[in-house]
Amino acid sequence: MKQKKDKLKDLDIRFATEGDSELLLDFIKRLAVYEKKSDLVVATVSDIEKALFENKYAEAVIAYYKDAPVGFAVFFHNFSTFMGKSGIYIEDLYVDEKSRGRGMGSRMLSFIADLALKRGCSILEFSVLKWNKPSIRFYKNLGAEEKNEWSGYRFCGRALKRLASSAGDLPGEPSNLNV
Repeated sequence: MKQKKDKLKDLDIRFATEGDSELLLDFIKRLAVYEKKSDLVVATVSDIEKALFENKYAEAVIAYYKDAPVGFAVFFHNFSTFMGKSGIYIEDLYVDEKSRGRGMGSRMLSFIADLALKRGCSILEFSVLKWNKPSIRFYKNLGAEEKNEWSGYRFCGRALKRLASSAGDLPGEPSNLNV
């Protein structure tokens, strides 16, 4: 009986380091092109360095196939009050177009799922654009469940500033914190 050859034996997933900030920004820009949101990318290499490696607000992994970077994922811990445990939220997961369909995205998700379990997390979450049918099929084929009962909302830009300004001069307000 022939042994099944692992097509991805040359795939290596590594935690990003500060020296990867330019590569991460390049991947972010490619993801934005795919998502038809290039005009929204304002991040700089310095922003990536500060957020991921100085303040440690998030983590990133980079997938290398035969030592060439082919994808990345950015994720951070969240918390489920109902479960009383942390989880991991994947902000972005991207595989180069020429490398898709070969199992690299699945391996990256498996890597993060394994990390979540090792860290005692109870859930792995992410969002997908409603029009992105290929990604939706990909995630559902892996067993992901759609969260139909929730709608995502956010405050950003002027709306965030307007909301923050309504806090007034309350004791303990965020402006009094050393952020």
